[in-house]
Amino acid sequence: MITLDTALRRRTAVRAAGLGAGVLVLALLLSLSLAVGTRGIPLGSVWTALLNPGDGSRESIIVWQLRMPRTLLGIVVGAALAIAGVVMQAVSRNPLAEPGILGVNAGAALSVVLAISVLGVSDAGDYVWFALGGAVLATALVYGLGVRTAGPGDGAQSRVRLVLAGAALTACFGAVTGTVTMFDTNTFDSYRFWVVGSLANRDTAVLGHVLPFIVAGALVALALGPRLNALALGEDVGISLGVRPGRVRLGGLVAITLLGGAATAAAGPISFVGLLVPHALRLVLGHDVRWLLAYSVVAGPILVLAADIAGRVVARPGELEVGIVTAFAGAPVLLWLVTRRAGRSA
Repeated sequence: MITLDTALRRRTAVRAAGLGAGVLVLALLLSLSLAVGTRGIPLGSVWTALLNPGDGSRESIIVWQLRMPRTLLGIVVGAALAIAGVVMQAVSRNPLAEPGILGVNAGAALSVVLAISVLGVSDAGDYVWFALGGAVLATALVYGLGVRTAGPGDGAQSRVRLVLAGAALTACFGAVTGTVTMFDTNTFDSYRFWVVGSLANRDTAVLGHVLPFIVAGALVALALGPRLNALALGEDVGISLGVRPGRVRLGGLVAITLLGGAATAAAGPISFVGLLVPHALRLVLGHDVRWLLAYSVVAGPILVLAADIAGRVVARPGELEVGIVTAFAGAPVLLWLVTRRAGRSA
């Protein structure tokens, strides 16, 4: 006879093994990301270049100066967007929510456009600070309009207000961004390369700028995992367990802003990662936020690196930006997942 404790241990072991398998897949994609491009490099030469970074060979220069920064950025951005998506869906209790619903992308985009148009900023590395500031400001406005205006204990209404405030500000920011780029062609020319979502032409300085924010956001998200699980049972149950919904919701918004804002600032808006990864993981793992967060650290980078590699292969000798690939691939996959979910619940 299998006891409950034995069943739980087995399930934990299976999930841990699955997480380990995901790490192996991520390691394979990391190697492929360093090897695949306009100039293909055999995997053996990639490892030689990794072990001899200063030998001055062409392969070493390509691997360390061109492909390693974008690969590491893809891993960090993918993890950040996936974790932010898990927290966003848990906070809003909406399985189809994603970080952009808080106006993170729209706020970052408007800030970048104004930086280009008004201040004459032209370096993609300098976009980071403006985009991050715009994302933080947008989330603060959404929180002020959507949560602070709700009455005490009105959790359901505050979640609805949060979504509505995010949608309204996203539309408003989008209109201003569109107006500026419509009348300023120079701004549009610079902005369009950022807005598609790309890992190309980012050096290690960009990664260094955003990494502290992403690490801080990830730590906040991990700390909130047990509390988000308690709130998933209902706010009354959560309160009886000692959880304060308002503080958890605010902490979740802080984590989402740090993660989504920093990722968007570094790579531009990359769609579907924060929506698709948590939704797919939930179908496999269930609703335990702690496991969803752990798996998202691996699944997010897998999706982003796979999309980046596919973009280099499909459009060779050029490349498709990673944001375009995730949009093309993510839409039908998400539709299939939603249809499958609806079929199960019918």
